Amino acid sequence: MPDRLYFTDSDVSNRLIAEDPLALLIGFALDQQVTVQKAFDGPRVLRERAGTLDAVALAATDLEPLFRERPAIHRFPGAMATRVHALVTHIAERYDGDAARVWTGATSTAELKANLEALPGFGEMKVRSLGAVLARRFGVALAEPLVPSHPTLGDVDSHAALAEYQAGKRAHKASLRAAAAAAAAAPR
Repeated sequence: MPDRLYFTDSDVSNRLIAEDPLALLIGFALDQQVTVQKAFDGPRVLRERAGTLDAVALAATDLEPLFRERPAIHRFPGAMATRVHALVTHIAERYDGDAARVWTGATSTAELKANLEALPGFGEMKVRSLGAVLARRFGVALAEPLVPSHPTLGDVDSHAALAEYQAGKRAHKASLRAAAAAAAAAPR
């Protein structure tokens, strides 16, 4: 188990998402339409505002005011408060509040994939990216078949690797936009 993941500029946040499985899942839930750094710093901010990252306690809490408090935890505080509340409620009800059981309780890759897909807000891309982190950073063997062939957060093992990952992601998106623009401009 790593002592930190290098997904933010905050050493406190990097340690938290490595040490607390629920923090890692919340970070992935928030990793949408914000930077990786903002998303994975969110669990630390939520813990400071709520006083806990206990799934059962958070499931019994109205998270929206905590998400809206300035600076907001996410650029879409209402929607993400709802998503994180659904996630912590799922963990509280299905795993008795123990987020690690999402992967430690799986007995096959298919079961692990089903567990990840059942998490609120986790589509195919998040499942594969989280699978890569579990396989490459936490040594979860059942997650290996979930790892995609392209770079993911699972490849990030330093601040420099995060910068390289984000630069590659920006370049890929730019090439997709250029291809779409070229296709739109082509004579029909």
